[in-house]
Amino acid sequence: MTQILKIIQNKHNYMKLKSLLLFMVALLVLSCGNDKTATKVINSDTEVTKDFDYNVEQFADIKILRYQIPGWEQLSLKEQKLVYYLTQAGLAGRDIMWDQNYRHNLKIRNALENIYKNYNGDKISEDWAAFETYLKRVWFSNGIHHHYSNDKLKPGFSAEYLNELLVATNTTLEGEPFDVIFNDKDAKKVNQAKGVDNVALSAVNFYGPNVTNADVINYYKQKKSPNPKKPLSFGLNSKLVKENGVLKERVYKSGGLYGEAIDEIIKWLELAEGVAENKAQGDALGLLIDYYKTGDLQTWDDYNVAWTAATKGNIDYINSFIEVYNDPLGYRGSYETIVQINDFDMSQKMKVLSDNAQWFEDNSTLMDEHKKKNVVGVTYKVVNVAGEAGDASPSTPIGVNLPNANWIRAAVGSKSVSLGNIINAYNNAGSTGRLKEFVHDEEEYELEKKYGQLADKLHTALHEVIGHASGQLNPGVGETKETLKNYASTLEEGRADLVGLYYLYNPKLQELGLVDDWKKVGMAAYDGYIRNGLMTQLIRLNLGDDVEEAHMRNRQWVSAWVFEKGQKDNVIEKVTKDGKTYFNIKDYDKLHNLFGQLLRETQRIKSEGDYAAVEALVETYGVKVDQEIHAEVLERNKQFTSAPYSGFVNPILEADNENGEITTIRIEQPKTFAEQMLNYSENYSYLPEVN
Repeated sequence: MTQILKIIQNKHNYMKLKSLLLFMVALLVLSCGNDKTATKVINSDTEVTKDFDYNVEQFADIKILRYQIPGWEQLSLKEQKLVYYLTQAGLAGRDIMWDQNYRHNLKIRNALENIYKNYNGDKISEDWAAFETYLKRVWFSNGIHHHYSNDKLKPGFSAEYLNELLVATNTTLEGEPFDVIFNDKDAKKVNQAKGVDNVALSAVNFYGPNVTNADVINYYKQKKSPNPKKPLSFGLNSKLVKENGVLKERVYKSGGLYGEAIDEIIKWLELAEGVAENKAQGDALGLLIDYYKTGDLQTWDDYNVAWTAATKGNIDYINSFIEVYNDPLGYRGSYETIVQINDFDMSQKMKVLSDNAQWFEDNSTLMDEHKKKNVVGVTYKVVNVAGEAGDASPSTPIGVNLPNANWIRAAVGSKSVSLGNIINAYNNAGSTGRLKEFVHDEEEYELEKKYGQLADKLHTALHEVIGHASGQLNPGVGETKETLKNYASTLEEGRADLVGLYYLYNPKLQELGLVDDWKKVGMAAYDGYIRNGLMTQLIRLNLGDDVEEAHMRNRQWVSAWVFEKGQKDNVIEKVTKDGKTYFNIKDYDKLHNLFGQLLRETQRIKSEGDYAAVEALVETYGVKVDQEIHAEVLERNKQFTSAPYSGFVNPILEADNENGEITTIRIEQPKTFAEQMLNYSENYSYLPEVN
């Protein structure tokens, strides 16, 4: 969640804000949850090695990058040990994500990797190049389905060629795991289409065979939390299966599903607990360990409360089954981990947002009964990543807001972070140059050049810090995964986007010292959002595809709704010029009002649990694509060669030991993507192929 912004200098505070300005200019759009695609890059003043090579390689639609860990040498050995242990704990659970993504992923990966390591035949043929690209795509997606579109990856080689490789390397892959690489079975990892059985038609391995939407809904309808005001996250850490016609949960825990990997996670977390920076951090780690041991969801909530309140120290982390985007019904959490080193200087400077959270809530367009009377515990930090695994790697978020439980956000608060060194790596890796092709005119181009990056950073900062913390459910209304079902994720992301959009065009930002011209920043933000929501994000889709990913859907339904509602007043004009389509905003004040209206409605939908309304909103505006515009966008985009998606290899933390004690921890960088992926498979594979 998965943000931060730039503060502009003014005449009175130039020197005080200079370092912040330089850092902020570096930041690009941050994402939440699993929306991990960065599309803009600019220069940065973050502490880095000047001759560092950020680029690893590019293949298919993927660019692989590296990142550094600023401030590592300033940590004490004890703090470095904590980072090391947390990173090892994260990697220990890596294969859980592979198995969660698809039931045959581990078997397929093992076979492909064995071929890659042992094949001694022709490696200059087109078939081998296609095989190598396919394997890299599988590595990047943690399985055989695309990390973003959810479509099954299509190999550029034949079944006959794969058979030749299997025979040549004495590798076994047969039956369904072989066939599914080439056939149409399990075509979608997550199927969000309307009017179908989303669970039955999703290949994600959260449910057993023959489990249906109705099974899931009815099963969890019978679950009751001991305290209805503090609903437990039922389904978050289990797989729902049918045995002899009876539904039961296979819980992720020590001795349960994924127990072999979880025991290894626990081992490293216990070492981390032993070097915790303070009691609050240690207590939270202890509760996380208890949760992994028992699978108890009350312990999970106790842990999240403790983790949210543990805000002191240099080190923080995310670890467990967290985001529910990969579940078509939004119950089950994907395994992920991010280990973070705090940037205290930047975090302190960014307190202005969290300090004013109540003002933003009070002055929003929400109905009074939907506003929080007391926004508590909102923290916002800039951090540097030291390691990632699971759903956060190789394709990483660049901003996160947790925990996800509404009652914890309301009662205790939340943590928002932006991943500073990840952003810095994007900034130093080069840009795509697509902007000039899709802006309507020179005025829009100049606005984007001068204010676009700032507008993006402000939008995503407001999205994370204010948006996700805003609003409250009506008394007696269930969690959004229960009331809004398969539309819960896209509604929540769109609602947070709208909070940001509403406040981007507001003089309060200038009053807080965040911008020097609130109106121009807001105009640039609105231009960029509409341009992306109605056009440029379509480069990620194949012609004819519906929009299925939650964040892409929300950007389209927000943009399409305001475009339609504003037509009578000509708020946004659709222009055709030299055979090319553009969207030109004619009245920013009226557009601001429309964003406010839609924000009010989306919060009403969430607060009241209005499924019919969210279904109508998303299906009418967020799913279907204008095919003529899509074809045009793809054609206009052909001139740009940079891959639309980026991800990362992780730095390698090498521990030196003397007499069983760690004496130093060194940072090394992997030379290639393949080197890291093979190393991970060799050293962090704790699960059988079938679980």
